Amino acid sequence: EKEDRRTRGVPLCRRAAGMGGFAMMTYLWAVLAGYLAGSCNLAYFVARTKGFDIRSCGVNNAGASNAAITMGRRFGVLVAVHDIGKAFLAAFLAAYLCPDAPLIGLAAGAAAVLGHIFPFYLQFRGGKGFASFLGLILAVDWRFFLTMVVVILLIVIVTDYIVVGTLTAVTAFPLYVGWQTRSLLMASIVGGVSAVIWVKHAVNVRRICSGQEVGVRETMLRRGKR
Repeated sequence: EKEDRRTRGVPLCRRAAGMGGFAMMTYLWAVLAGYLAGSCNLAYFVARTKGFDIRSCGVNNAGASNAAITMGRRFGVLVAVHDIGKAFLAAFLAAYLCPDAPLIGLAAGAAAVLGHIFPFYLQFRGGKGFASFLGLILAVDWRFFLTMVVVILLIVIVTDYIVVGTLTAVTAFPLYVGWQTRSLLMASIVGGVSAVIWVKHAVNVRRICSGQEVGVRETMLRRGKR
């Protein structure tokens, strides 16, 4: 307990420096495993079995929302659960298997999100990362996860745009992590991943500003007419 108090709040790089090379290799393996888990892209594989590349259809990415657009709501839900689950498991298992390694779960979960966005075998063109980011949130704090789900739903209802809820969550979580942990390193890790997701959604923001983004209600009306 005394050791925990002494190291609490100390940046990971300073703690790991005193642990030796073995500890650093533990982190590297966790990050690599997280990245590989995240790069497993169910949307891409399911679309391939149906004879098309999902990255060339719909909104041109291999994520849950595009799976719903190109293959139907059932596949969208399936892909979303998979994408949330892989980041959650990467973070949870890393923390569970290496309980003495500070922040290792966060590092593995963040790597899983980046693996989803930049899968090496798809020329680094995957999804936009939000579902996997939710998995990271769930692994870090399930209460904040539930809060964000409710907030996102309310924002979507009010604004009619899913991307507004998405970007609210990816902005709020690094701030929450920094406030709860008082750790600049933890906030920076999450903030870095959030910045990548912001960049991936920049085209949606531009379309909203120009009035070209299709809202949830219009999308549902279009599907109802089919």
